Parts: sequence; structure tokens; C-alpha cells
Amino acid sequence: MNKDYKELGLKVGLEIHQQLDTKNKLFCSCKNKLEEEILYEVIRKLRPTESELGEVDPAALMEFKRNRYYVYQAVKEASCLVELDEEPPHSINEEAIEIATICALLLNSNILEEIHVMRKEVIDGSNTTGFQRTALLALGGFIYDGKEKIGIQSITVEEDASRKIYEDHEKVVYRLDRQGIPLIEIATNPDISDPEQAKRVAYKIGLILRSTGKVKRGLGTIRQDINLSIKQGSKVEIKGVQELGLIPKVIEYEVLRQIKLLELKKILNENKIPKLKLEYLDITELLHNTSSKIIKSKIEKGGKVFLLPLKHMHGLLKFEINPNRRFASELADYVKAWTSLEGIIHSDELPSYGISEHEVELMYSFAKLEKGKDAFIIVAGEEEKCKEAIKVLVDRINYAFEGIPEETRVAHVDGTTRYARPRPGAARMYPETDIPPYIITQDFIEKIKQKLPSTIEDRLVFLQKNYGLNPQLAQELIDSQFEDIFEKAVQIGIKSSLAATVITQLTKYLKRSGINIDNLTDKHFLEIFTALKEGKITKEAIEPILKFFTQNPSVDIDYAIKKLGLEILDRSQIEKIVENVIKERYNDLIKDKNKAFDLAMKIIMSNVRGKADASLVAEILKSKISSILSS
Repeated sequence: MNKDYKELGLKVGLEIHQQLDTKNKLFCSCKNKLEEEILYEVIRKLRPTESELGEVDPAALMEFKRNRYYVYQAVKEASCLVELDEEPPHSINEEAIEIATICALLLNSNILEEIHVMRKEVIDGSNTTGFQRTALLALGGFIYDGKEKIGIQSITVEEDASRKIYEDHEKVVYRLDRQGIPLIEIATNPDISDPEQAKRVAYKIGLILRSTGKVKRGLGTIRQDINLSIKQGSKVEIKGVQELGLIPKVIEYEVLRQIKLLELKKILNENKIPKLKLEYLDITELLHNTSSKIIKSKIEKGGKVFLLPLKHMHGLLKFEINPNRRFASELADYVKAWTSLEGIIHSDELPSYGISEHEVELMYSFAKLEKGKDAFIIVAGEEEKCKEAIKVLVDRINYAFEGIPEETRVAHVDGTTRYARPRPGAARMYPETDIPPYIITQDFIEKIKQKLPSTIEDRLVFLQKNYGLNPQLAQELIDSQFEDIFEKAVQIGIKSSLAATVITQLTKYLKRSGINIDNLTDKHFLEIFTALKEGKITKEAIEPILKFFTQNPSVDIDYAIKKLGLEILDRSQIEKIVENVIKERYNDLIKDKNKAFDLAMKIIMSNVRGKADASLVAEILKSKISSILSS
């Protein structure tokens, strides 16, 4: 999308959430890890509470109205009574405070003298307590994007939420292993002015965090939330962007969405289209004999069908706001978020879903609407839920006359977003009374300063100077997050260029080939490099073993070698294979003696690749083939 983002007044702020690699969780001694074995389950329902001023957070109220219950799966080593909210939280994890302080100093932030834990109300069930514990650690700071300074607003330490396992309209199943894992949250100022800059800033902050060697790696350990606004638009928060490369597209599509909604506002007002009135037109009897499976199933279960008339709105429901998303898509998202209904059906897409042209005309007539000029929306299900959906639709459509609502949205993998809930208000934050303040002394900060890692720029110079890497390979190694494994590989005698190439370019190739490399750990790389140094495998075996590890992360190198049939051949075995190939292909080889070596080498390597070093095969082949062909 070719847009002048400066002219549009684009302002973007990022919130980077990164799991810390501590031994224990933030407020208990449970292990900081994920588990698959479930000990037992607990079922609960949550409800919102009033703040000290008697206010209820709108996001919490929305989740409560969905009337879902929550199932919590307890595990052996990564959950306890603290996660279940049956025991008060322990003192805050000092290791987490130390790591977060290192990060804050690297971001030039001002550390607070006292850390006070707060409760941030969350009622989507992801925290058994109904709130997330969070502590402000530092204010201010900055990083540079080229010559442009990007301000850091705040740095907090907080507990991660439970891991979502399953979700439907009635319940959500969470696992407690992730709840309480320490996170650092870094919020930037809204100084970012274009989509690509947002990606660069997120990338650089990620590099700084990883430089500590104290943050977790892999899918789900880091996520980016985007706060965005344009002139005449509204501030929107987009949650859960895990892929760095998706950031520009998410921003582009959100800008486009807001531009299109402003266009829709102009159309509605310039054409003097009347705002909607809350009315419930029951058309259940009208569609009693319908062939639509969707409608029929609701009626057979005792449900109702209601119609919402939309005067002078023909065609506006299919008004495109994003690729493959229309204004009706927004409305459906609201209905799904606020009720347990599965969505809406509207006149701009009918006849469809088994609803006939005749039934469409009956609905227009019943609602006293003019086809080709007016429109309507129908919802089906339990009567009270349908009426709640109608109210949600009326409120959202009428807001389209005013502009764009401030809201929280969730990113899709294609870069588009969907409505999740209203933006939270100030009523969601209140003090945590079970945890005393944590005092940060100047001595503590001075000790932390002695542990600060090198800057990215210094590390690039170091890798090039000390290990002979070219600038591109050095940068890719830093990006890979496996710089420490590279150094360990070199220490045991692996060539620096080979170690760096395996860690960076080979893993990148595997990812482009559709292989999930997130399962690869330090252990896998170290086992491969050690086996290579000890002569257990050849360089050609590295790729198939890495692939095997991605699918079988719990096995060791010896099992992988045996399972893949990559046991290395000794010299006598290679000599026998060479002799057999020469004997079997003798006639082909003597036809063109100049090409004999290349032909034989190709045949032999196809049989021994990964099991024999190519240079040793070449040495043996040259010796054997020269004596035979010269005779």
C-alpha cells in the first residue's frame, strides 16, 4: 500500500513482551518450564469487581457477559497452590529483577528506587486470580534507529498468563505451567512513524534482550503488541504479533482499515442515512420451513431468528475495509466477542446459506424494507443471546457515524486483525497487598553494571576480528540467538566458518523448506558439533540430523545416527564400495577417461553421503581409478 504515513499522521508504539530465562517463576519456587503431563483439573468461573471508585473495567465486563467457565490443568513441577490462587504469592524473584535491570540499563532507562507490585485485572480466564501481577521497574530510556532516537516509555516485570489449550463458546482450557513465568515488558513512546521502522525497532530491542543471554528463545517466548493511531482515527491496540516480519503488514492493514472506516463514516453522513433504533423483529415463523441448515438447526433447538433492519444501507455491509474483510466482518467479530453466537447473516450476501430468493423477499416485505435500497442483518440462537447481539450491532453500526472505536484487536497470520474487546480503562489497575515493595539500592545497580554485555556493534566487530567472519555472517550469527553455541563449537575445534554457517544459513534453509526449527536447542547443536569433532559423523550428516531433531527433540545424537543409518564408514569399507562401483561401471568409465572420476564420484557419494567424508572418498577413488584406467 503506497501511503504517505507522515501525511496520515501515523504514530506507533510497541510493547515487547519477553520471557526471562530464570530458574523459578516470578512469585513461587515452581520451575520455569512447560510440561505435558497433567495431574488434575480445576473448574472455575470469574467475575469482574468494582474499583475503589466504584468503576468496572469495560473489557472485564465484556468477558463476564460471555458467561464461559474455565478449566485449569495443574502439572507436577511447574504449578502449585500459588498458580491456583489457593496460596498467597511468595516474594518477587530476585533473579528476574536482576535480569530486567540489566535490560533496562542497556536501554538507557532510569531504575526506580522501589518496585511496587500491582494487580492488572484480567478476566479472560488466563489468570486464575482474575488479575496479572505487574511491577514497574524503570522509566524513560531510548534506542536509536539510525540517527533517530526512539524513546522508551516504561519497563515492567510481570507474570505470564496460563497457556491456552482449547477454547469454544462454553469454556476455555488453560494449563498452569506458563502462568507466573517472569516477563519483561518494554513499552516505547509513539515515536515510530512507518511500518518498516516498527520492525527495525522491535528487532533491535529483541537483539538487546538476547544479548543478556538470560531470556528464553523459541516460539511463544516473545511477542509484540502494537499501539497505533492516525489523524482523525483512533488509538487501537493490536495484540499477539509473534512474527517480526508480520509487523509492517499488520500496521499497513490497520492503517487501511481506519482509512476505509473513515470513508464509510463520510458516506453515512453525507447521504444522511438515519441511525439505527433498537428493535427486535422476530422472523422465526417466517423461516420455519427454510432449507438453510444453519437457521433450521437453531430453530429445532428452540432458538429464535431476529432481523435488524438497516434503512438506506444496501451494499454498505460488503464495503471492503481490508483484503477479504468487509464491514460485515467487523460486525460479526463484535457479535462473536460479546455473545456466544457464531456470527451474522446479512442481506448483501443473500441468497446463500440455503436461504432462498423467495425467503429474502419475504424478509424485505416483513420488515417493510425496499430491496436494492435497504439492507438487514439476521441472527439466530437463544432469544436472549440474539437480543444481546442486536444491541451490540446497533451500538457498533451507530458508532460508524462518529468514527472509529478505540479497541483491542488480535492479529491474524495474514496481517489482518479482528476485534477482541474494548480498550481497558484505568479501573483495571490496583495495588497488590500481598507483596512488599522491593528496594533497589545504588550498590545493586553498580554491581549490575559490572555484568552488562557488550553492545551489538562491539559484538559485530569482535566476531569479525576474532573469528574471521565476514560482516554478513557475523550479523546473521547475532540474529540467530545462538552466538554462545557458536563460541562453544569453536572452542572444541570446529572451524568458525562451518559453525556459523550451520547455525545461521542451514537453519534458515530448513525454515524456508517448511521445517519447524523452533524445537532446536543448544543441546542439539552441541551434540552435532561434538560428534563431528569426534569423527562420529561427517559434515554431510549435519542436515539430516538437524531435520531429525526438529521432529524428535527428545532423542540424543547416538539414537539419531543409528536411526538414520549415518554410522561413519571406515577406510576399508569405503575402499570396497569404490572398487565395486569401478567394477560395475567399468565400461562407462573407460568411454571418457577425462570424466571418469566425476562420474564415479557422483555414484559413490549418492551411496555414502553422510556416512563418509567426501575428501577421503576422493582420495581413495583417485588412487584406485588411476591404476585401473592406466592399465
